[in-house]
Amino acid sequence: MRVLIDTTYSRRAPFSGTAVYLDRLQRALAELDEIEVVTVFNERRRHPAGGGLGSVRNLAADRWWMAVELPRLAERAEAEVVHHPLPARARTPLPQVITVHDLAFERLPRHFDTAYRLYAHRTHRAAARAASRVICVSETTARDARSLWGIEEGRIAIARHGPGQKPAPGGGERTQFLYVGDDEPRKNLQALLAAYSQYRQAVPKPLPLVLAGSAAATGPGVALVKKPGAERLAELYAGAVALVHLSLYEGFGLPPLEAMHAGTPVLAAAVPGVTEVCETAARYVDPGDPAGVARSMAELAASPALRAELGYRGKQRAALFSWSASARAHLNAYSLAQRHR
Repeated sequence: MRVLIDTTYSRRAPFSGTAVYLDRLQRALAELDEIEVVTVFNERRRHPAGGGLGSVRNLAADRWWMAVELPRLAERAEAEVVHHPLPARARTPLPQVITVHDLAFERLPRHFDTAYRLYAHRTHRAAARAASRVICVSETTARDARSLWGIEEGRIAIARHGPGQKPAPGGGERTQFLYVGDDEPRKNLQALLAAYSQYRQAVPKPLPLVLAGSAAATGPGVALVKKPGAERLAELYAGAVALVHLSLYEGFGLPPLEAMHAGTPVLAAAVPGVTEVCETAARYVDPGDPAGVARSMAELAASPALRAELGYRGKQRAALFSWSASARAHLNAYSLAQRHR
């Protein structure tokens, strides 16, 4: 089977979770004999402009791509299925498969720009309803797709992610707390910073907090590592007392999985996507209680035994996730889409 995958998003956001997903998925699909993958991307698409004329240009580029160029490339490649790694719909008679990572803009509307939320609600939902198969990265996202968008269960395939990178060599000293991600409102970075400030005030020798990714903040003890590559990110996990993840909504929770894979304890808000991934392998906190989060941070920093227990449980849990299993689930979705076109 020949499948065309649109990799446009990873080109304009190479450090995003979607880019990690596309990279690891392509590698895993390449190991399967039953499939040939063709990747394409929209060369005219620029980085997000944040409104104004730039956003109008990007919208025009997106429409041209879906209406004209991607269908042309799919025909030229003799593709049998088109896969959009985000909800989208091209003007082609070929069966189309989309991936839905989360419905955060539906669950937490006040945390998103109104124009974006309304646009995504209309276009993403329409793409999902029109797709031959809808790949969801978790049971959490699948439930949301059914209840919020009315997607029939028979058209949904669940394909969980594997870890983002190989763990760095262990055995070194763990010397900081770690946050991985951006600073969009639902990630709840301000709550983390408030909790960290209380933690610093409560202990005599506080550990630093490293913000890795695209988030930015300043303050005593806060260090930034902007957009680290896979190897550097693995080193950060290996050197962390804990990953602190206070996001208010996740469809999956890739950083917690990566942390568990590295044997790093996870301190997280008990939201469905994260609890589905981590189950009992994480320490859960109330993200609206900075004092409680600070106490848990202090306890983890002071207790090697607790860290060892969480690290062990995390590794056991992470071993259940793999990109090879994800690739197999994708292949099954592609086959069903082709069969029932």
